[in-house]
Amino acid sequence: SQVALYYGVKWVINSIDPFRKKKEDAKLKSARVLGKLGLSELDLSEHEQVIASEVVWPEDIQVHFKDIGGLDPIIESLQETVIYPLCYPQLFQSASGLLGPPKGVLLYGPPGCGKTMLAKALAKESGATFVNLHVSILTEKWFGESQKLVNAIFSLAKKLQPVIVFIDEIDSFLRERKNSDHEATSMMKAEFMSMWDGLGTDNSRIVILGATNRPNDIDKAFLRRMPKRFQIKLPDSEQRDKVLRLLLKEVNLAHDFDMSQLVARTNGYSGSDLKELCRNAVMIPVRESLRSL
Repeated sequence: SQVALYYGVKWVINSIDPFRKKKEDAKLKSARVLGKLGLSELDLSEHEQVIASEVVWPEDIQVHFKDIGGLDPIIESLQETVIYPLCYPQLFQSASGLLGPPKGVLLYGPPGCGKTMLAKALAKESGATFVNLHVSILTEKWFGESQKLVNAIFSLAKKLQPVIVFIDEIDSFLRERKNSDHEATSMMKAEFMSMWDGLGTDNSRIVILGATNRPNDIDKAFLRRMPKRFQIKLPDSEQRDKVLRLLLKEVNLAHDFDMSQLVARTNGYSGSDLKELCRNAVMIPVRESLRSL
């Protein structure tokens, strides 16, 4: 019969799909995440399931604002402009629409200065669903439907809001458009821009949060959609002091340990540099103990 033929052809197509396992894995991962969120009954399309596999379970985010040293002014501004509108939407409703959260936020600065850590803490403190979007899933050839996946980012976000969609190294995705761009890439960017603009026409609690080391490479049309921009610089001496004290708060230091000297000798270090320095230091007695065995 025609029904049997239809299912037979469908089975053959699925069985020869070289990326079937990846699609099934994405479906299983999204189901686990949604189950943890208490949303296992949520009806998702195939493309939304792929994006849902990028959702980070809140309990897996161990970073709080108190764990980040030296960025207090930026944290305070993020609380005011992002967290409060997401958490208390009733206080930010107005006929003008001027009080809602910004639809786009950009964190930029040198590598290792805490941009990703700050993004995770922002999601943790706000209680928003955190979508850690890897751009590669939009561009991998095994889907061949980048525009549908872009559409799924926003349709899923509306189902899970409040949502923070985090795109690390956003410059690699939304870089300045050129005539030499592949047609599929241009169409994907156009779709992303169109869907992003759609957030401004409703009361959705969705924020696109980007991080980059190269803000000048981002297309200016997309930059305009990220009105809130925060520069995360290399820490100065006061900030290094705060970071080091946070990192070493559980470490037994010598009674004559001079923190000010360490701060002075780490000029030009990023937050991740300081963490690696401390990690190497606490490993010294461990190595000595191992050698004595």
